[in-house]
Amino acid sequence: MTPSPRDTGLFITFEGIDGSGKSTQSNRLAAHLRAQGYDVVETREPGGSAGAEEIRALVLQGDPDRWSAETEILLFTAARRDHLERLIAPALAAGKIVICDRFADSTRMYQGLSRGDLRDVVDQLHRLMIGREPDLTVLIDMDPAVGLARALSRQTADERFEAFGEDLQTRMRAGFLKLAEEFPDRFRVVDGAQAPDAVAKDIRQLVEAALP
Repeated sequence: MTPSPRDTGLFITFEGIDGSGKSTQSNRLAAHLRAQGYDVVETREPGGSAGAEEIRALVLQGDPDRWSAETEILLFTAARRDHLERLIAPALAAGKIVICDRFADSTRMYQGLSRGDLRDVVDQLHRLMIGREPDLTVLIDMDPAVGLARALSRQTADERFEAFGEDLQTRMRAGFLKLAEEFPDRFRVVDGAQAPDAVAKDIRQLVEAALP
């Protein structure tokens, strides 16, 4: 697993259902890599750039049925394009490690499968407007009931998708595991039911094997 020939950095993404510990573990990985002397950029989706953060507020807040699935796909793609142009691509070109909490795989799941059979639309837009996959995707696998309880306990404003309930999280878990089978070269699955330190250790080992 090597970086894209278009850049010299390494692009790592974290995926999983809500409450699986992606943000915590991505922060821990970034701190570990910095301690090893690597130049690391931490970011998230939707968001990561000024324009993308504005779109984040539109899509993650408000009524669960605020947007149609088609509109959400367009909004997420617009946010991702701005994020890629302004943050991700320049950092990778400079040889940095970019760690992103969610990327296109989340759109493939949340908009492409959960709210209609729109996966082909997501992939077409991704090829046309993004054209970049991660070098390594860490999927933290978590029981949907546990993950949803964790997510709702945060009591943040960004709870629109959590409001769809456990059924959505169950479908998302199955979908993410199928994505891991579809893209075995870049996906690595970590057991999120372990203690946080054990999860962090597994992730460090996976990433160290991918470092150039």
